[in-house]
Amino acid sequence: MPYKSREKSKIIPNKPTEDQPQEKSKKTPQLLRGMKDILPEDQHYWDFISRRVDATAKTFGFGRIVTPVLEETSLFVRSVGKETDIIEKEMYTLDDKHGSSISLRPEGTAGVVRAYIEHGMLNRPQPVKMFYYGPFFRHDRPQAGRYRQFHQFGFEIIGDKHPVLDAQMLMMTYVFYQEIGLPISLQVNSVGHPECREDYKKVLVDYYKKRKNSLCEDCKNRLQKNPLRLLDCKESDCQVLMQDAPQTVDYLCEECNEHFVSVLEHLDGLEVPYVLNPRLVRGLDYYSNTAFEIWPEVYNPVEEDKDEDEENKEDKDGENANEETEKNIEPVKPSSQSALGGGGRYDYLVEELGGQPAPAIGFAGGIERLINEIKMRHIDIGQPTPPDIFVAQLGDEARKKILKLFSELRKSGFQIAESFSKNGLKPQMEMANKLGVKFTIILGQKELIDGTLLIRDMESGLQETVDYDTIKDELKKRLANHGVRKNSRSTNRSSDNLS
Repeated sequence: MPYKSREKSKIIPNKPTEDQPQEKSKKTPQLLRGMKDILPEDQHYWDFISRRVDATAKTFGFGRIVTPVLEETSLFVRSVGKETDIIEKEMYTLDDKHGSSISLRPEGTAGVVRAYIEHGMLNRPQPVKMFYYGPFFRHDRPQAGRYRQFHQFGFEIIGDKHPVLDAQMLMMTYVFYQEIGLPISLQVNSVGHPECREDYKKVLVDYYKKRKNSLCEDCKNRLQKNPLRLLDCKESDCQVLMQDAPQTVDYLCEECNEHFVSVLEHLDGLEVPYVLNPRLVRGLDYYSNTAFEIWPEVYNPVEEDKDEDEENKEDKDGENANEETEKNIEPVKPSSQSALGGGGRYDYLVEELGGQPAPAIGFAGGIERLINEIKMRHIDIGQPTPPDIFVAQLGDEARKKILKLFSELRKSGFQIAESFSKNGLKPQMEMANKLGVKFTIILGQKELIDGTLLIRDMESGLQETVDYDTIKDELKKRLANHGVRKNSRSTNRSSDNLS
């Protein structure tokens, strides 16, 4: 068959016809509403809180537990309560491939209690103390410090009902925030146990029925389904009505009253200041007896002028309440709406979920809100420690050798940084300056031939040639001398101030 030459086919882009509309340009992916990226420059806040939680847990004998972010939906319905806002409105729920209903965890206690039962922790010495730290999910309206994926830390004590444990939990959480440097208010109440709460509910319903027309729509439903949630409403009109509502402490049975009095006596003995808040309730059904919250004290920063156009751009429904809300954080007023965390007793939850009776108390704190407070009050939590040494090179052969030196120095425990992809010395030195290192090691062609290195003191600008094989000893000596020199300058400055 004779060979036939063929022209190379030209690639012609498809042109849309009238029946084939032009493909829409691809939309740049954006953050989901109510979600938040935690950028590298903010990580030291998260690391700081993680260290403080770990230190507190260790001091008080808590062991860490990590539970899955996905659980059976029924776990939260049975524990949190099907008439609560979390279950009715806010849970992220889906069906898996086997038709089971599963949910992203909206809170931490239910999963910890499920683990306590499932792993037979009742057979361990009681009480069992556990703490957690991680992400949670609620389809709530985004606002400052509140996201649809948010983070909490929590402490749980399961297996004993002695009131001294209530006082210890309250003291521990109070001290945690105090040691960070936050001025806070510890709000305390007792909601009694289910039996003595029934009398209180009747009086509460009678009070609100007479004022039903002034209630928000949610509270009109709560009046029929879950009256205690009336005291947890955040709407301003309902908050006003709550001020004259009956108080839970007036309807406690003798046993609950004695327990609460004992808790307060222990707090007095520990010299922990608290505010008796007789209208405080928690938004979850499993609470009984002691309930408490941590509120930030009033903060009145110097008001900054806002651009009028920027104010007009604010989204009233919270559509843009991710980064925008943190750029202009408003003064915090003490109320349950600004609570940094809360908790209380849940003596019946273990039994409700199928375990043997085991009284318990817990606390959970919001991390985003805590970071907002730290930023707003300009609390000094320290900055990340910069590396001590930077390694720089000139040329491919020098890069290969400095890469090996980097690995050796790192294994020897030096805090070291680099920018291997850069070719010129200038951009590498700019990086070293930006990082704030103490010394930079430079390897060029001459040093490569001579078997030497240059060490530059980044503070004085002086540099010296040293033998390659002695670099570790040289660095140890210079870093030690640098610390002595720094302490000497600090002492001299203090002496100058005194004189």
